[in-house]
Amino acid sequence: MNVSAELLDRVRGILAEQGSEPTPALVAAALRSGGEVCGDALVLAVVAALRREAMGAGPLDGLLSEPGITDILVNGPNEVYVDRGAGLERIALRTGDEDAVRRLAVRLAAAAGRRLDDATPYVDVRLPDGTRFHAVLSPIAAPGTCLSLRVPSRKIFSLQDLVTAGSLPAGGASVLRDLLHARVAFLISGGTGTGKTTLLNSLLSLADPSERLVLVEDSSELYPDHPHVVRLEARPPNVEGAGEISLRDLVRQALRMRPDRLVVGEVRGAEVVDLLTALNTGHEGGCGTVHANSAADLPARLEALGALAGLTREAIHSQITSALHAVIHLTRSPTGVRRITEIRAITQTPTGQAITIPAIEFTPTGPPTLHPAAALLNPHHPKAA
Repeated sequence: MNVSAELLDRVRGILAEQGSEPTPALVAAALRSGGEVCGDALVLAVVAALRREAMGAGPLDGLLSEPGITDILVNGPNEVYVDRGAGLERIALRTGDEDAVRRLAVRLAAAAGRRLDDATPYVDVRLPDGTRFHAVLSPIAAPGTCLSLRVPSRKIFSLQDLVTAGSLPAGGASVLRDLLHARVAFLISGGTGTGKTTLLNSLLSLADPSERLVLVEDSSELYPDHPHVVRLEARPPNVEGAGEISLRDLVRQALRMRPDRLVVGEVRGAEVVDLLTALNTGHEGGCGTVHANSAADLPARLEALGALAGLTREAIHSQITSALHAVIHLTRSPTGVRRITEIRAITQTPTGQAITIPAIEFTPTGPPTLHPAAALLNPHHPKAA
């Protein structure tokens, strides 16, 4: 049963004045005090709505449990978009007024142990159920408080699932499997929402069960189907600016934990230097994801990240060509279809600059196209331009 926002506001106000919990008896009394004719169905609907507000994700609860939804975006009062895998679509869902959206944002941040108020008007956290939650309060955000929720996948997709979904041609599964088993050091590149984490989950699930996987993430999103996984999660500073644990700190700790595969969920800062250093010192099979417009842009992207750690252009390019062998690139079409488009080998020019060259190309139909550079995907192959 749908309950009007006006009715909820009135009952909420009466209970707040009384300092009472939203029990069925007290809600029924509050309804009657306003002259409302109420049956059991209405009372229970109001109780459920108020309890969702107090404990869950309020009006978004149903969306969080709906299969297939990967993203939920709230742009102020009553403007809600979801992504079911085919791009964003607006849905008819009432969130209440600006105060209601703000209360929801503050409550979700508090559930993750973070503060959200006018002094700290934005937050990026992981909720207890694994959902990635980001919020920016109004008036910093317009047309009102904005919420962004990235819903974790409830299923670990196999490579065959990706083939079935059209993200990978049939012949591509064996190529990726061979790449993993060869213990090639690789990065998965692509834009936001292209499926980088999904693909990395699939590949890590294929790692030898005897291997120890140490995952380093800003916010835990990787849950491979593997018997030996250790997760390290970064921590932001508290309200006093203390207590931060960065990805760079965790990469260094991971190296002391005897990883068979060191995995950085998303390379986004100075930690790229420690990852490349690790891959240059005998840690084979390391991998991670990185935002990049194309596979050809990867060296420039890593160069920019390396500059954050104070590395010179020459140093970072030397590290890239020595540490990494491949980049797997994903794209997303305007209709929302995610697809693995190519694998590029990483090599260097005579001047020492890191570049990527086409090794394997994938088309929606037909077998993969192999280029001569595919030989460079062997971790023991001497690289040359």
